[in-house]
Amino acid sequence: MRIIRALQIAPRASFASIAAALGLTESAVNRRYRRLRADGIIRVVGVANPGALGQSRWIVRLRCRPGSVAAIADALAKRDDVIWVALVAAGSEVTCAVRSWTNEQRDDLLGRKLPRTAAVLDINASAMLRQFVGGRGHYWAALQGTLTPHQEAALGAEGHPFTEGPVVSREPLELTLTDEKLLDALARDGRASLVDLAAAADLTPGRVSRRLQTLVGQGLLHIDVEIAAAALGYRARANLWLRVHPSAVKDVGRTLAREPEIGFATAVSGPWNLHAVAHCRDFDELFEFTTDRVGSLAGLQSMEISPLHQQIKQAGTLVSGDRLVS
Repeated sequence: MRIIRALQIAPRASFASIAAALGLTESAVNRRYRRLRADGIIRVVGVANPGALGQSRWIVRLRCRPGSVAAIADALAKRDDVIWVALVAAGSEVTCAVRSWTNEQRDDLLGRKLPRTAAVLDINASAMLRQFVGGRGHYWAALQGTLTPHQEAALGAEGHPFTEGPVVSREPLELTLTDEKLLDALARDGRASLVDLAAAADLTPGRVSRRLQTLVGQGLLHIDVEIAAAALGYRARANLWLRVHPSAVKDVGRTLAREPEIGFATAVSGPWNLHAVAHCRDFDELFEFTTDRVGSLAGLQSMEISPLHQQIKQAGTLVSGDRLVS
């Protein structure tokens, strides 16, 4: 858990730096990281933000005919523009997150392909309007306290790495061919060395380092530490759909972002104006969390709790059982 937390804070830190901060040997950190990765517990990847390129993101709920949801979920998971797929409501509904690189790609999926699929009974697509928490490994607050403040400071911790902001940039950026090569390499391995990244992008290691800092600083890229929450004992996961008074959406969203159980929270269009994903150890913990802490939030009018039946894909990483698949 300590190594996972260290990677949340500094996902590209050297094994030597992590070892020094945790009081371990470099070889021990190296071996443990490789075991965690091989076992499908964690995966460090570079994730591009389409919002920085002017593209919107959507949360889609599909109600499907019995017996068809697994095939539809698997087909969606194979698409590069679908980054999160789960079976919910005891397997009768598919929830997915779409971040198409072009409007044509998005319209083709949401406006033509899915509506024409005979097994799809109903589609509800909500545009993300403001993201309150997410990004780097979701910086999952459930792991806070695993390291001491001194250890976190040694790794360069400077508060929460996710900054609330617009989902779509008003001044979109453009990727160069070199950027695309760099992003492709980071999507395969977010901890790839500068030498390997330089070879992939046809640059020198120094130029790669500078460009990497620029892309992160512009909000176009973040290094994501994907965690198999179920493998760590968090087996009661649920989509929370909240209907909140419009004047309270920001306050409720920011409050949810500080809750350890919440890995993702965003304001969305539609009748449910807030969507969040909760990770709890069991349904009793989920019940206590949603009734005592979420249910008491000022401005909350109603809430739907939709337990995740099976995770198929998260942040672009496929999931098999309770493990990540490279």
